[in-house]
Amino acid sequence: MKPSEIIYRPIGIIHSEHTVAEKTPIQPVYAEGCKGYAEVFPDFTEGLKDLEGFSHIYLIYHFHQSPQCKLIVKPFLQDIDRGIFSTRAPFRPNPVGLSVVELKKVERNILHVDGIDVLDGTPLLDIKPYTAKFDSCNVKNSGWQDQIDEQTAQKRGKRGYCRL
Repeated sequence: MKPSEIIYRPIGIIHSEHTVAEKTPIQPVYAEGCKGYAEVFPDFTEGLKDLEGFSHIYLIYHFHQSPQCKLIVKPFLQDIDRGIFSTRAPFRPNPVGLSVVELKKVERNILHVDGIDVLDGTPLLDIKPYTAKFDSCNVKNSGWQDQIDEQTAQKRGKRGYCRL
């Protein structure tokens, strides 16, 4: 049995200084100091109640500029072909992205964040609080990423991003 089609509608728009994909950091860890904001549409503003008590949030979004799906990709950190599901590359069958960002403040329907690694104008699908009680893990293995030294990861992870 094939699942039926799933349709999502954005709850807002993510705004950032990133306008060129090739110069956008690949993960929030490489986007420290990159400030931005999520504009939540008025119909969903009420749902932001109590969010300001969290230091970090998940932004779940649609890769609106992602090229077509590829099941084998060369990840940004390495020049070796990998299966899409062992990477965070945007060329996914369902182009959904996930970033953990620092929530600086909430002003009505605007979430001010730091560590944003998302292109300006990206449709926001959902927001969830990050909590140490549920989300912090003692990670033992990070797959192929364990092969990459930190200096290489920093250089490739920033993807040409540089603060002016």
